[in-house]
Formats: sequence, structure tokens, C-alpha cells
Amino acid sequence: MTKLYQRYVAIVYLKNVFIIFLGLVFFYAGVDLITNFKDLPASANLQLLYVSLNALTAVNYALPLAIVFAMIVSKFSMIRSNELICMYAAGISKAQLLKPLFVCAMVLTGAYISLNFTPFVYAYEYRSHLLKNHRIAPISSDLFLKYETSYVYIATLDPIKQEAQGIRIFEVEGTQLRSVTEAAKGVFQRNEWYLEDVIVTQKPNVKSLEDAGLQVTPMASTTALKGFKPKIIENAHQGGIALSITDALDALRFFSAQGIDTKGVKTSLYTMVLFPLFAPLMLVILYFFLPASARFFNLAFLSFIFVIATLSTWGLLFVLTKFSTTGVILPELGIALPILLMGGVALSLFYRHR
Repeated sequence: MTKLYQRYVAIVYLKNVFIIFLGLVFFYAGVDLITNFKDLPASANLQLLYVSLNALTAVNYALPLAIVFAMIVSKFSMIRSNELICMYAAGISKAQLLKPLFVCAMVLTGAYISLNFTPFVYAYEYRSHLLKNHRIAPISSDLFLKYETSYVYIATLDPIKQEAQGIRIFEVEGTQLRSVTEAAKGVFQRNEWYLEDVIVTQKPNVKSLEDAGLQVTPMASTTALKGFKPKIIENAHQGGIALSITDALDALRFFSAQGIDTKGVKTSLYTMVLFPLFAPLMLVILYFFLPASARFFNLAFLSFIFVIATLSTWGLLFVLTKFSTTGVILPELGIALPILLMGGVALSLFYRHR
């Protein structure tokens, strides 16, 4: 059962998270809107959509910082009012006071990671395309990709509608072309492509003039390219686009099977799963450096140091993520290792102050 002091600390902390989070989101969205106002589409609906997508994009930056900043604000407020020293005097340890903060931070981080399973991940991509092209997503054209033993050409691909026009699938055996499947249109449903207005041309193995020639078979519809999602196609063609956790796992399996470099997909996956853990771990690390009383410390200066330390650590991790995305360093070194090191430091501080 949750104790009274834990409920009190959690309520104060969550209230500050909410206030700081909203402030950061509005600040980010407002500055971006002012900066790009002249490039916004003329339609009021598209402008409103751009603002909404911009606010969703801001969550990626605002939530981790709000989680840490709210702890700093909450604890310094308790220090000034002598609430913290009174709780210590009542026999409540640092570790016990950390519990409601850490639990709240992990719940918020878990909720954020869960959002990365949804189209929420594509908010920044849609926002950028809306600003550049005045539409949610561009129509990719003239894509030529390898799928298992086949080569696929797609004239146009709409990743939002999950539709493609002008599909040609070249079945190859070794260096020999065996068949060509042409479809006027394809729709991705139930993890495979449903092709319409299909013409299948079979190339026989001709050894003499008497052997049969090409076999052309028209079909109303057929299925092909199982598991070849539009987002996987777009990522393979362009590289560096956003992927949800589900799409990233599918892309990782698909690219591994095809022998394609998976560093970019791993970076995207680590960024969505591991990078958000920065916030609760940073909260734990800073918490154990908090003073118990304001008598011997300049709280204004100390809070400034804590904020700078948070922003510097977050900025360093962000830069390492960008280095991992561009292939300068391995994603395991740029993302996974720093988070593991932060986890080790946080665990060491916790056991030292139990």
C-alpha cells in the first residue's frame, strides 16, 4: 500500500511534470510556427494539421526533459520549505523518497515508448513533408529493390494509403530471368501485396526451335511480396526515414535475411527503446546529489548547475545518436553503451545511499 508521503511526493512531482511538459511543447511549437510561418500551406486545415504534428514532434524532446526538470523543481521546492529535511528527520531515507519519483518517471517513459509502436513516430516526417510539399507524405517514384530472389520495380508508391502503381516483379534464378509479373496496381493488406490487373510472363528454358516460347497469362488479381511493407520499401529506397518499433523489427528481420546493412534500422530501434531511459536514469543520478537543506548551499546556482548537467547529457546522447544514424559509430556504442553506463552509475548511487 502506498504511504502518505509517497502519494504526496508523487502528486507534487506529476503536477510539475505536467506544467513543464506543456510549457516546453508550447515553446517548441510556437517558435517553430513563427520560424516557418511563411512556408506554411495556404489551407487552414493543413495549417492546423501542421501545428498538431509539430506538437506531437515536440513530445520527443519535451517529455524526457520534463521528467528530469520536474524532479529538480519539486525537490528544490521541498528543500526551501524544509519539507525534505523534516521527512529525513522522520526516518524516511533517500531511497524511500526516490521510489515515487522513479516509479512515476518509469511509467511516463513506458507510455512514451509504447507510443513508438504507433504512427506517432511518423509525426516529424509528416510535418516535414507538409512544410515542403504541402502534403502529408511524398509519392515515391521509380523504386527498384531486391526481394529475396526477385527484383521489384515500382513506378509510384504512396506509403500513407499503402498503394503502389506500375509494379513489376522479376523472378531470377542465378543469372537467368524466369518470369515477369506486371500489375497495374497493388494494395498492401494483411502483410502482403494484393495485385490487380496482373500479367504473368513465363520465360521457358529454350534449347531448340521446337521448344515452347513465352507464356503470357493474364490474371484479375494475385498476391505477392509477403511482408514487404511500404515503410520497409521506403526505408530501403531512401534510408534514414522514421520507423515505428514494429516496422523497425520487421525491417531488421527483412534486411538481415537480404544481407543488407542494418545499422540504420538498429539506430532507429535503439533510439525508440533505449534512449528514453535517459530521463529516469538521469533523475536517479541527480537526486542523490541534492542537498538536504538550503542553509549551506546557493539553491539558485545549484539548480542552474543541475539544469545545465541535464541539458549537456541529453545533448551529448543526442549527438551520439546522430553519429550512429550517419554510420560514424556503431549504434551499440553510440546509444546502448551510454545508457548502460548511466544505468550502472544510477545503480551504484542507489546501493550506496540505501
